[in-house]
Amino acid sequence: MTAGVGCGGVTPDEQWLAAVWPFVRTWLPGPPAAVVEIGCGPLGGFVPALRAAGYHAAGVDPEAPEGPWYHRMEFEGYEPAAPVQAVVACTSLHHVADLGEVLNLAGAALVPGGTLIVVEWARDRFDEATARWCFARLPEPSADPGWLRQRHDQWRASGLPWDGYCRAWAQQEGLHTGQDIVRELDTRFDPQLLTYGPYFFPDLAGVSETGEQAAIDAGEIQANRIAYVCRRRSRKESPATPATPQPD
Repeated sequence: MTAGVGCGGVTPDEQWLAAVWPFVRTWLPGPPAAVVEIGCGPLGGFVPALRAAGYHAAGVDPEAPEGPWYHRMEFEGYEPAAPVQAVVACTSLHHVADLGEVLNLAGAALVPGGTLIVVEWARDRFDEATARWCFARLPEPSADPGWLRQRHDQWRASGLPWDGYCRAWAQQEGLHTGQDIVRELDTRFDPQLLTYGPYFFPDLAGVSETGEQAAIDAGEIQANRIAYVCRRRSRKESPATPATPQPD
């Protein structure tokens, strides 16, 4: 889910990033710090908002927009001119080919003590109850079905139990679990925050972030959004204690 922030919240991507931006902004160092976004997408991700707030921001993505602030390439091929104060990765890690390599490069791009802000999908929490809750709230079918509509339709066509279908789909797409992402982050960085929260609301009809959180609080569904903040260790620092999840 990558798109520009502040475009009226018309599309699910815009709604998602508008909702996540306050969290990202809270954990950033003050402007004019240098920030790199991994996987900014075709509309530039957070880069427009970052630059409007006074940051020296750049976005890296094979489908990044044209412009001097964007680099059309995989993050694995990107080399910043100098270490940056913060790196942001919003739903861009669960589908990278080599998660460890990308995180190593993210750490290398940061100054010592620099901040890595990650917003991700805990795919392993997408159980059948959560899926059915989402599918009951899908928008009407359209010529451009969203990813949840595609999961719904493919699951029904497969004839498989939900767990079997979801596992096979994730393996085919090469998707990392949320547990894998958190574990790999914990081994490389000094954790500051780990929380779980609403993830699906932008792709559902008539469901707000607050409404999804209410369903999480009621135990109807699992929280699928990972919000993780960590800092680059200096070479003299020993591995920190893994982040302890806060209550959903």
